[in-house]
Amino acid sequence: MAEEEDIKYFVRVSNTDLVGTKSVIVSLTGIKGVGRHTAATIASLAGVDKHALMGKLGEADVDKIREIVADYTNRVPIWMTNRPKDVYTGEKRHIFANDIMLTRDDDINILKKIRCYRGIRHETGQKVRGQRTKSTGRTGLTVGVRRKTTQ
Repeated sequence: MAEEEDIKYFVRVSNTDLVGTKSVIVSLTGIKGVGRHTAATIASLAGVDKHALMGKLGEADVDKIREIVADYTNRVPIWMTNRPKDVYTGEKRHIFANDIMLTRDDDINILKKIRCYRGIRHETGQKVRGQRTKSTGRTGLTVGVRRKTTQ
């Protein structure tokens, strides 16, 4: 009973509340931009058992995880980042948490601004990646089949 009381149910890492009752590898996937492979890499770089419960880790271990997440880009090769060549700086970056949505919106706005094909498709609300549009993705007045009227 005493062991259950010293579990932290929420651990704060990278502006995200992580579940303390799950293992480190599963709990880290709660951060946007972190999948299972990235979570395993973060746990191994921090020297933490990836199968231990996140809430039972000591404060020093959690601080190591926070430090690794903050400096993840510099510690891994370029192919392990989710943005190998940034549009603005040309450097490798790994984007976490709320920055993912902001970066995605900025990228779409750039496409709209330069008036490329993908940007125009985003503006008009049509499919962007070459999917079929004749029969699927129909909204509004385009739904249904219109028959020719013969008089």
